[in-house]
This record gives sequence, C-alpha cells and structure tokens, in this order.
Amino acid sequence: MQEPESGKGKRRLGTQIQAQAQVPPPSEPPHPRVHKHTGFTSRFLAGERDVTVYVPPGYEEDRERDYQLLILQDGQNLFDPETSFIRGRTWRVAEHADEAIDAEEVEPLVIVGVANAGERRLAEYTPIRDWKLGGGEAGKYAEMLTRELLPFLHARYRLRSGADNTGVGGSSLGGLVSLWMGLRYSKIFGKLAVLSPSVWWNHRYIVGYLNDVAPVLARRPQIWLDVGDQEGRRTLGDAELLARRLQVHGWRQGEDLHFEEVAGGTHDETAWAERVRPMLRFLFPRHPAGDSR
Repeated sequence: MQEPESGKGKRRLGTQIQAQAQVPPPSEPPHPRVHKHTGFTSRFLAGERDVTVYVPPGYEEDRERDYQLLILQDGQNLFDPETSFIRGRTWRVAEHADEAIDAEEVEPLVIVGVANAGERRLAEYTPIRDWKLGGGEAGKYAEMLTRELLPFLHARYRLRSGADNTGVGGSSLGGLVSLWMGLRYSKIFGKLAVLSPSVWWNHRYIVGYLNDVAPVLARRPQIWLDVGDQEGRRTLGDAELLARRLQVHGWRQGEDLHFEEVAGGTHDETAWAERVRPMLRFLFPRHPAGDSR
C-alpha cells in the first residue's frame, strides 16, 4: 500500500466503538491452510476487522507440536488477491512460507494477518498525533493485539509462548507501528519485520523514541529492516538513519539486525512480496533436527 513520503493528505478515519471483543468463527479463503476469522471486534478500537491465519505444512498431522508466531499488519494484502489494496497483487505470504519451510530454510510457523481498519488505518498505525495529519492511536491498537488477539490465537492455535517465539511486522505505516510496538513491548515481541517503514511520521518521531527507550530495554528484539532504493531519496535516507541509530544502541548487523537496501525495490505489495522469504529466513531460521517443541 503506497504511503506518501511527506505524509500529505489525511486518510481513513473513524467508526463506532465496540463494547467488547468478539471472536468470530473462521471462513475459508483459497489456500487450504489459510483460515479467515471475519469481523473481529475489540473493546479498545472502533469497527471490526478480519484476522487471517496461515498454518504451516504438517500442522494438522503433528498434533504434539507447538509453533512460533508472526503477526503482520495490513492483512488484506498478504494472502488473498481479491482483498488486496491493488487487486491481484499480494505478498503471497502462504506460498513463500510454504516454499521456505519445504526447503528447510525456515522453521514451520503460524503467520497471522490483521486487516487494517480502512479509514482508521492511519490513526491506528501511528504512535503519536501529528498536528496536521492527526493519528496517534497506536496505543489502543497495541492493546487490542496484546490483550485480545494474542490470547485468542493462543487459545485457538498451538503456539509457543514468549518473546523469542513471537514476532510482529508490516510495511510502510505498518512497519512503523510494528517497530514501535516491538520497542514498547519487547517482553512480548522478540522478532520485528520492519519493511519500508514510514520513519517520516511526525518529524521522525520513531527515531527519537528509539533513542529514549533503547538504553533501558530489558531485551533487544531481533529486527529485519529494509527499504527499496527506488522508494525515494527521503525514504531511503530515513531508513539508513534508523539503521545507524539501531547500531549505535547495540544492534549488530547480521546478528540481531538485518538492514538491507533492496536494489530496484519499490513501495508496493509486489516489492514486499519479494522480501518475505529472506525476512522469514532471518527471523525464523530452521533449527537442526531435534528442535524443541
């Protein structure tokens, strides 16, 4: 989903507050191991959203095994070409995950796409209010993810507990909110997928936030950070700045940080789809035989 570099134009605003979280039954998109839970509502947020869950090969057969979890924003764009921002163009998350798991590059994992809330996307994906664009409701969004969605997922699917087994990610504003949540809730989210993040939001607020919280973090989350070299000079420069600040605060390239400038990379679903498999390889690498369950 394209985001303006300068943040020009306010997009996607509010609807009605729900009294409490409701857990809807799943309905089935095309992929045989992708399950859609339609109309998920929250006591913290307005409106409703679909939650789409991919389970890996062997999930139904090996009933004793528990799995790591990755939650991704903008769930409409991840699995189903009929719901994507640009129809027919998705991240192909299920296909890329299947291929990486079958090739024994990636640990089998559960991947969840949380649909954005349409007009409220900008509000929910931004951690602080901008005087011109508004927003600033990421705190409520994080409450929904940590206090409602995570318990639902752990009750419904066989998942490992702990930050080492739990990741969050997204692109553009979804990358921004995922990085912010990972820094704020580092005891919950230990793996962050930050693709083409909207560092520009409110005068690069996220860089100042990183500078403030990094020295007092109890643990540093593992971070995949990328940007395409065709996303614009400002977007590229902002990502480079963010990578430098992460390294100043102790993250190490190739260890708990992977920063990449993707040659030819653009700011859209097709480009992000190409980064799914290497992102999974870095954050969820295959363990040797005899891995823990």
